Amino acid sequence: MTGKLLLGAALLGLSLSPLPLAAPAQAESPAAAAVPKPPSVSVIKAEPGTLVETILLTGTLVPRDEVMVGAEIDGLAIIELLAEEGDEVARGQVLARLSRDMLDAQAAQNAAAISRAAAAIAQARNQIAEANANARQASLAYDRVRTLQDRGNASLEALEQREAAALVAKARVAVAEDALRLAQADRELADAQQREIEVRIGRTEIKAPAAGIVSRRDARLGALVSSAGEPLFKIIGNGTIEVQADVPETALARLRVGQPAQVRPAGMEELVPGRVRLVSPEIDRTSRLGRIRVSVERVPGLAIGAFARGAVEVDRRDGTLVPLSAVLNRNDGAVIQVVRDGVVETRAITVGLKADGKAEIRTGLNPGEDVIAISGTFVRDGDRVTPVPLPPTALPVQTSSVP
Repeated sequence: MTGKLLLGAALLGLSLSPLPLAAPAQAESPAAAAVPKPPSVSVIKAEPGTLVETILLTGTLVPRDEVMVGAEIDGLAIIELLAEEGDEVARGQVLARLSRDMLDAQAAQNAAAISRAAAAIAQARNQIAEANANARQASLAYDRVRTLQDRGNASLEALEQREAAALVAKARVAVAEDALRLAQADRELADAQQREIEVRIGRTEIKAPAAGIVSRRDARLGALVSSAGEPLFKIIGNGTIEVQADVPETALARLRVGQPAQVRPAGMEELVPGRVRLVSPEIDRTSRLGRIRVSVERVPGLAIGAFARGAVEVDRRDGTLVPLSAVLNRNDGAVIQVVRDGVVETRAITVGLKADGKAEIRTGLNPGEDVIAISGTFVRDGDRVTPVPLPPTALPVQTSSVP
């Protein structure tokens, strides 16, 4: 077989030489034998800052003091309306007027009664003066007859007649004095009736008992008023509006009067500043909710009865802040993983406030240190890693601000 191949090659003019042997494999390079690069982890720096803890609330805009304005007199018709819903009114301002024709007539009649009583008083005084004069004359006549009778110059019958005349004159003085007292009583009664009529006339003007904003007008022209009826007007006292909200009993314990708040009423884009004015000391046994009231600043567009959301600031602290995702909660307490010189270090920490997707670290961490951004990463204490700085905006933030 080999001879045939050599013969064929000679016929074709080709030379056939043996193939060279393969070169021996070179030794491995030092770079290929290097240690592999540590795994990369996202880290973020702990930064000093201020953390604000808030409690969310939902409620309704209500007046702090709702003033009911009704009629204090019955059976009179409304003849004039001087205030409309939304008007700002002052204390004592006239809101409506009632018909007073009947009261004016009564006042005229009573004025005549007063004049009559005054005349009766004057007449009674004149009668007293006349009766006193007659009584004095009768008394003097009696004294003269008694002197004459003592001397024997007058009869006993004449003495008795003079005595009777003196007694009658004294009785007439008493009658005249009684008539004066009666006339004076009539005058006092007429004066009291006049004051009553004046009070009733004054009540024909429906006035605002307090300054504020008219929130409702139910008064109608021509309607007869009643002191026992529904209010004719409702006024927001001093224009002060609050948010009345129900909060869970666990949150109620942390609320205090004077704490700042931010409120967003329905339909408004801007937040309205406010403060907690009242924290109810009672919890509803069925719903387990407690009531609070937050006074808000007076701004255009507020309407009582509207829905509102808000947040009350219950605590504010300055400290070292990290994302909540960097804190790992274990049975024995919270820990955080710090990357120092490329080595993971697990530290026990004390967590303070939690808000806005961040946590306050009270102990165990210093500002400026790199922490693993998301806890639960599969690295352990002492592992070597390659830290990759992560901007804070790349983390999901859970915020407790007003929605």
